[in-house]
Amino acid sequence: MAKPIIAFLTDFGTRDHYAGVLKGVVLSIVPEATLIDLSHDLPAHDVAFAARELAATYKYFPPCTIFVVVVDPGVGSSRRGLAAEVGDWRFVAPDNGVLTGVFQEVPPKRVVELTERRYARPTVSRTFEGRDRFAPAAAWLAKGIQLVALGRVITDFQQLDLPKPRQDGDVLKGEVVRIDHFGNIVTNLDRKACERMTNGSGALRLTVGGRSIARLVSTFTEIGAGEIAALFGSTDHLECAAHAESAATALGVSVGDPVELGRQVNVS
Repeated sequence: MAKPIIAFLTDFGTRDHYAGVLKGVVLSIVPEATLIDLSHDLPAHDVAFAARELAATYKYFPPCTIFVVVVDPGVGSSRRGLAAEVGDWRFVAPDNGVLTGVFQEVPPKRVVELTERRYARPTVSRTFEGRDRFAPAAAWLAKGIQLVALGRVITDFQQLDLPKPRQDGDVLKGEVVRIDHFGNIVTNLDRKACERMTNGSGALRLTVGGRSIARLVSTFTEIGAGEIAALFGSTDHLECAAHAESAATALGVSVGDPVELGRQVNVS
């Protein structure tokens, strides 16, 4: 039988003990588990960012992988803890919308509220539920319990209103949703939406944060020195990148800035 896999996605950082102790709790329950760090360096308290990161990554993991997602500005409040089964994967997270991106791609088979105390630590800290509720729940799932053993089934879980591209006449409008480690500007314009724009007449024009992007390329190596170009990244969303520097810094672009793909100016 394959070893269970548990993957962690948090905003804890790596300077403090928080990320490491999640693993200690899991291994005390299911010592044979394989533990993977997706990232612990998400922007603090940014639930929407975490939702997009999770949606961009979970599908590349083997079936039965369990994801522990802790980006939780509401820790200690009345917000609920959740466990969900989606496709071939399971997720443990706060009920704050962090699973929205996954749910939009694949409707959940079942979502339960974490109410069964036997699958949490004996004392649950109001400032560290990731350690005391979420990590133990994930470990017990890895050990073989059924999702419904963790608590009652619910259908009123929280969902975020994640911005989607919208068509406004001959212009496809979106926004910057992420600046990655390299300074690449990731938008919410997906390949399918952009390709629909190519069916009409006339050349296309891309603007990001009010700045015009002259070229659409296929790879980073096609971008010349001092140039900023657009390309479809690994998640099949339109990105803007520079040659060996930060495109976001060069353009002065931030998350939330507008993106438009329209007609009139040639994009080669």
